[in-house]
Amino acid sequence: MTQAGPLERISASEWHLPQRGGMTVPGRIYADSETVAQLEADVRRGSEWNALEQIRNVASLPGIVDAALALPDVHPGYGFPIGGVGAFDLEDGVVVVGGVGFDINCGVRMLATPLLREDLGSRIERLIERLFTHIPAGLGAEGRLRLSIAEIDELLLRGAAFAIERGFGIPEDLAFVEENGCAAGAASDAVSPRAKQRQFRQVGTLGSGNHYLEVQWVDRILDPEAAAAYGLEKGQVVVSIHTGSRALGHQIGQDYLKEMATASRKYGIAIPERELVCAPIRSSEGERYLGAVAAGANCAFGNRQVIAQLVRDAFHDVLDLPKGQIRTVYDIGHNNAKVETHTIGDERRTVLVHRKGSTRAFGPGREESPEPYRSVGHPIFVGGTMGTASYVMRGTERGMRTTFGSGIHGAGRALSRKKAAKRFWGETILGELAASGIHVRAHSARGVAEEAPGAYKDVERVVAAATEAGINRAVARLRPLAVVKG
Repeated sequence: MTQAGPLERISASEWHLPQRGGMTVPGRIYADSETVAQLEADVRRGSEWNALEQIRNVASLPGIVDAALALPDVHPGYGFPIGGVGAFDLEDGVVVVGGVGFDINCGVRMLATPLLREDLGSRIERLIERLFTHIPAGLGAEGRLRLSIAEIDELLLRGAAFAIERGFGIPEDLAFVEENGCAAGAASDAVSPRAKQRQFRQVGTLGSGNHYLEVQWVDRILDPEAAAAYGLEKGQVVVSIHTGSRALGHQIGQDYLKEMATASRKYGIAIPERELVCAPIRSSEGERYLGAVAAGANCAFGNRQVIAQLVRDAFHDVLDLPKGQIRTVYDIGHNNAKVETHTIGDERRTVLVHRKGSTRAFGPGREESPEPYRSVGHPIFVGGTMGTASYVMRGTERGMRTTFGSGIHGAGRALSRKKAAKRFWGETILGELAASGIHVRAHSARGVAEEAPGAYKDVERVVAAATEAGINRAVARLRPLAVVKG
């Protein structure tokens, strides 16, 4: 039970948090009973940081429409829960720093190769070593694309296309990147000089924490029609790149926490939690922040574009695979705020959708999807752990109606990084993964401990809950072969 009252079970994987107190809309949670029991236990223990109270807080913000949502990978975040979704009316609503977070447009790019798992054989060890040495990763890593301040501005305005013009990738990539690799409305002048300075040498770097590069193989096809549209087949080797806007995005978050705190006081907005500082969408402060978010998104698109080309380099160097034979399946982010049009009840409305640790999951027929995918909807990528499966999923008609076309983005943490580092030993985890045939190269043993498979929820449960709720549909299951960690 939360301060807002008990949860009401709607179905096996859908729960209702009634509208009470300061809430202007109810909360709606898509999760299995085990996840909900964990959420409720956090409240009973009096945990200061708990996702149910965060859902209640989001549901109390001005201009929120329909419901504050949480998806099956939900766990506490800063302000919004991770796995949280909130849509706001453009006239009466607010834009919220905590609804985007500090790693703006963190996301996944998946690359597909023409290779099958058996084609790699023993060369997988040389391949992962080449990927490890060729792709900068870890704290303080510096990228291969060094930029001046003017060039940073161009990256923030143009995204992935800027990186392609610098020789990292091919124009065909852009058709298979969300928003064609360039978020609309970017304002480089809304990004501080400090944020730009921190990014000079970080374009094309993987980073640390939960970021990774993973060589995978398609273990199962679960939706043949969608898999065929995406060009995926059983046994195929693919590569997933999970990273975001690096230091620039983090600095934008820090800068705007301060600016939005001032704006919240200026507009008389009651803030239940510090990271929920916000401003009216139509205010100068709100528009400025959205311009900075779009600029950060473009930085992330450019970052993943550079890394994708470095992956092509490594496959060519080790396997003599022509670079043009590695294609982009899709690139999509999961920390964003986007203006979108949705059917809410019986009405078509344009709203600002915040997705924090959640991804767009547009179903069939949306023009935002690449044309070859439009009949089935675009793919979304659900990361597991270094030792477990990941999934390709897609949106559904029901998800479009009930979640603003949103989807899960990963297994979701079960332990904080601090608790995981106390429970697991990095070298032990590396040995266990190697024994199971998974090759891992990492820049930090502590980072391995923090990201141990046991630190995360069971991805199978999370995917099953999203499927049972009807909001996302599984297309293919992937298994790890080799992993690069920061």
